[in-house]
Amino acid sequence: MPPHRSFSPRYTAKKWPRPWFTMEAFYLAIIGAGVAGYLGVEATAKGASFANRGVGCTIKGNVSIGSHERIYHLPGQEYYEKTNISPQYGERWFCSEAEARAAGWRRARR
Repeated sequence: MPPHRSFSPRYTAKKWPRPWFTMEAFYLAIIGAGVAGYLGVEATAKGASFANRGVGCTIKGNVSIGSHERIYHLPGQEYYEKTNISPQYGERWFCSEAEARAAGWRRARR
């Protein structure tokens, strides 16, 4: 008896090609698409606020959460830096106070 097992050439000669698509690749593609979709939505929301902003338009038009009141903030006011513009909620940038008032917004008190 030989010291090792010998197999028929019929079984050892055939090599299977590596599959071009594996389940691991599938799972990575699903996860990657989810992350890209999430980041894409976030990037769009952040980028949209700057896309609507014209050169020299520094007045922030904010919609109040509780009362849905439309308030505009001028640079230098107390909450100007903390105010974020979200166009999906109807918030926008204005280039002048007259433009903001004509659109029906009021000036922030502080």
